[in-house]
Amino acid sequence: MNNQKYIILDRDGVINIDSPNYIKSADEWNAIPKSLEAIKKLTENEYQVIIISNQSGLGRGIISYNDFIQINLKMLKQINRIGGSVLAILYCPSLPIDDSVNRKPGIGMFSEITERLNISLKECYSIGDSPRDIEASLSSKCKPLGLRTGNGKDIENNFKYDIPMFNDLSDAVDYVIKNDKNN
Repeated sequence: MNNQKYIILDRDGVINIDSPNYIKSADEWNAIPKSLEAIKKLTENEYQVIIISNQSGLGRGIISYNDFIQINLKMLKQINRIGGSVLAILYCPSLPIDDSVNRKPGIGMFSEITERLNISLKECYSIGDSPRDIEASLSSKCKPLGLRTGNGKDIENNFKYDIPMFNDLSDAVDYVIKNDKNN
């Protein structure tokens, strides 16, 4: 098994400001304050950052693949500019009605990461802002952390989750760095 440290992040509502109308272009993509610096801090602490994101706007035809690429390029450029790094971005274009194993709360994208990188997710933190992120993390045996940004109120209002909650990605990353026994 691989001894590298990995962390899984959702994108919309965790790294960038989410929209109920989808983030459809690079112009609409705006980082949540301190989120890019949090990714830089992860990079400085030798974490490999993996972004796993449902993107049903693609499947609905609301977002073109070209715009999706431009959105991610804008995000990666801003992360790289301040000294952060992202190892991989996985996404699922399926609609909720498609019943795809890859769409969170399904674990397909998590399973793909374990196979591609030959890693176990038992010691891997996964940070999200919605119940489906938490469900996928739990089902994948990750250590889930919830954020109050984005749809975080849906996690807190669902009393079945007994997980640490944080105001934003920066606070969650500080917790990970302090509490990760792989450090």
